[in-house]
Amino acid sequence: MTEETPGFDEKPDVPSDAAPEDAAQAESADKAGSAPAGDVTDVALQAQLDQVRTALNERTADLQRLQAEYQNYRRRVERDRVTVKEIAAANLLSELLPTLDDIGRAREHGELVGGFKSVAESMETVVAKLGLQQFGKEGEPFDPTIHEALMHSYAPDVTETTCVAILQPGYRIGERTIRPARVAVAEPQPGAQGAKSASDEDPKASDEESGGPDEG
Repeated sequence: MTEETPGFDEKPDVPSDAAPEDAAQAESADKAGSAPAGDVTDVALQAQLDQVRTALNERTADLQRLQAEYQNYRRRVERDRVTVKEIAAANLLSELLPTLDDIGRAREHGELVGGFKSVAESMETVVAKLGLQQFGKEGEPFDPTIHEALMHSYAPDVTETTCVAILQPGYRIGERTIRPARVAVAEPQPGAQGAKSASDEDPKASDEESGGPDEG
């Protein structure tokens, strides 16, 4: 009987006529087959982790998009709410403008006295709290976007189209004009501006027209 010599590992059988390269490949295949299973597990876990990260990024992007849409919706609702409030107030106050005109005329004629004065002042306070603002003053430049010219004239003392009388004051709420100011306007006297400019440019012309300077 042949005794086995202890301390020597068995090697895979390799044909005696095999080349050295074949022997090396066989040994590598044997080592790969005996590789630890932990490496395969790590690769699988890494793949799962990548999938989880991708899903998390997608959900985060969806959440951010929904949050932006919600903020836009809130701003739009708030803007619409303010607009509806202004329209409702404008419709209500438009019905009160004739009464405010009567109060203004009564004040101009000194008839705003006694209990009528108290009621008128209380009403003016209420409409002011609702945002109603009166505008239109004598001497301000004419602006067709907020003024309505009912009378027209010429004046030598104006350099541009000017409101010289306020026939009815205008009213607005915020930037919304409820009624334009109805005014009388005056324009510069035709030819006055041109004559003034000519005399400023050539002082001798005015001397010649007046007969020239007096000689001593």
